[in-house]
Amino acid sequence: MTIQEAMSAVLSNVSKVIVGKSEVIELTLAALLCEGHVLIEDVPGTGKTTLAKALARSLDCSFQRIQFTPDLLPSDVTGLYFFNQKTQEFEFRPGPVLAQVVLADEINRATPRTQAALLEAMQEHQVSVDLHTHPLPRPFLVLATQNPIELEGTFPLPEAQVDRFLMKVGLGYPSELDENNLLLRFEQHDPLDELQPVLTTEELLTFQHQVRSIRVEDSVRQYSIQVTRATRSHPAVELGVSPRGSLALYRTAQALAALRGRDFVIPDDIKYLAPAVLTHRISIHPQTRLRGRTPEQVITEIVASVPVPVEK
Repeated sequence: MTIQEAMSAVLSNVSKVIVGKSEVIELTLAALLCEGHVLIEDVPGTGKTTLAKALARSLDCSFQRIQFTPDLLPSDVTGLYFFNQKTQEFEFRPGPVLAQVVLADEINRATPRTQAALLEAMQEHQVSVDLHTHPLPRPFLVLATQNPIELEGTFPLPEAQVDRFLMKVGLGYPSELDENNLLLRFEQHDPLDELQPVLTTEELLTFQHQVRSIRVEDSVRQYSIQVTRATRSHPAVELGVSPRGSLALYRTAQALAALRGRDFVIPDDIKYLAPAVLTHRISIHPQTRLRGRTPEQVITEIVASVPVPVEK
């Protein structure tokens, strides 16, 4: 089974419950293939939790949902040691972050200390509790959500922490046709209850390793670098994309090429991924924001301004 065949099967399976959002599902699968994590910024009720559950079931992975609130403690995420009176020993009780697919719901409602506990797990693939280190299972995917409208009582993620997410996406409202199909599909029962795995975790781990060998020509690599470097000199941008962002764009381009059945990356992969991978990594000037321009528009401008390499 090729990566394209396997991921197409997962996409079709998830699409049974997430109607009309194949682009977002494809981006999430690309993040999964390069062991990244996804920040979903959208209003409540658009299917964020359903997406995470459907993905976990399709991949036969363990799933945990963490509802972030101001009183959530780091130990509520990572787990803790407790004294077992029967054995007279301290035992580790794993937290929800030790699942393979973790939904961090409304991450910006937790305190920075609790946010940092999750972000350490995302970056290091391990948790540290009372001087003991516990490795996380593989594959490991965090889907974190935040509401862009309701900001009262929240703790916005600092730039350095947002940068740790491979990409930022939004599900958005469905079209009229998709909403109609959604009502029909959920009319008699919840299709999520009948979802079956279409891929094993062992196969997924193999594909994650294979993605690294997708070929990237020198001209395409240079194009990717020029796109990220252009964010650092653009007049509307206060803080450009970091080298971590440059590597993220490179890796996701390899994953997308594999998803689409190619063993090489093309410039269109870079152009397609740039908004999802780079938008949350830049900070635009306040004057730019006052003029009504968004980071998404600035990234689109930058990508359009960089010359695309052509075959000689």
